[in-house]
Amino acid sequence: MTQATRKTWIVRGAIAVVVVAGGFMLWSTLQPKGLPEGIVAGNGRLEAVEIDIAAKTPGRIRDIVAAEGQLVKAGDVVALMDTETLKAQLAEAQAGLAQRVNAVQIAETQVGQRQSEYAAALATVRQREAELNAARKRLARSETLAREGATPAQERDDNLADVQGAAATVEAARAQLASSKAGIEAARGQVIGARSNVDAARATITRIEADISDSELRAPRGGRIQYRVAQPGEVVAGGGRVMNLVDLTDVYMTFFLPETVAGRVAIGSEARIVLDAAPDRIIPAKISYVADVAQFTPKTVETQSERQKLMFRLRAQIDPALLARHVAQVKTGLPGMAYVRIDPKAPWPEDLAKAKKD
Repeated sequence: MTQATRKTWIVRGAIAVVVVAGGFMLWSTLQPKGLPEGIVAGNGRLEAVEIDIAAKTPGRIRDIVAAEGQLVKAGDVVALMDTETLKAQLAEAQAGLAQRVNAVQIAETQVGQRQSEYAAALATVRQREAELNAARKRLARSETLAREGATPAQERDDNLADVQGAAATVEAARAQLASSKAGIEAARGQVIGARSNVDAARATITRIEADISDSELRAPRGGRIQYRVAQPGEVVAGGGRVMNLVDLTDVYMTFFLPETVAGRVAIGSEARIVLDAAPDRIIPAKISYVADVAQFTPKTVETQSERQKLMFRLRAQIDPALLARHVAQVKTGLPGMAYVRIDPKAPWPEDLAKAKKD
């Protein structure tokens, strides 16, 4: 490393130290007065988990049932999609199912016919084999008599021709039997294919019925309808947003602390939230998140100079049970202060000690 490079790194390091120290000093001057050692604070706003209620399939919005600001429970219907097209598709699928069921019955009948043909062919083979055996016996007798001179040679020749003809007839009957057996297998294959078509038709009906059921847009969680994204009569694509819901049992305050302080905050640390709108009410909370990367603080946190300093984002989570008891009063976006106890042994100041948990 050259001397010039070494000087550059020294200058950069000095600047970084000055920036961090300056940020900490500025943050310290912005801290509420009178906080004891082990208690730090940062300002922020209440936030909540937002959920988009969307249409599963493309279509036209028939009606929006829930109003903006309305509290809903999980499973409540909040909007209705038009189902006329789906109902027509369902009727078509049901008719197709009836045709496929009929095709199965026809295919099964064909199997029965092929089995009957096989049985007839088998009987024919046995008959032809019996005729062949009889012809062979007649030939054997005529050959014996011909050798003794008791019968003319012509009779022996005729019996030989009968044996040869009977043997050919047996081969033809056996070929017909094999063809009948192959016909049974082909008919059974048609039955399997027809039954598969029935299963496919039933699956189509199930899918369409599910789409019709999904045309009733329901709240996935309890909460408050925050705003509409679309209006009745509008056409939305599959996955298109219709409404926005806030889960009022998952509310937290996001705030920022400098590195020297944020590094001492543990997940689960006890916290207090004081809202500007209700300074006399102390809300208990716990730290549920500490960022692992510093960032420039957003515009709403402090002054412009403060936003120029890198800070760490934290989240103070409010107890869901407490929120559920006061769900009608819960409002997101309210500004306030979050106080964190970075030293478990440090006592809360008197004005923060009496957190209301009811």
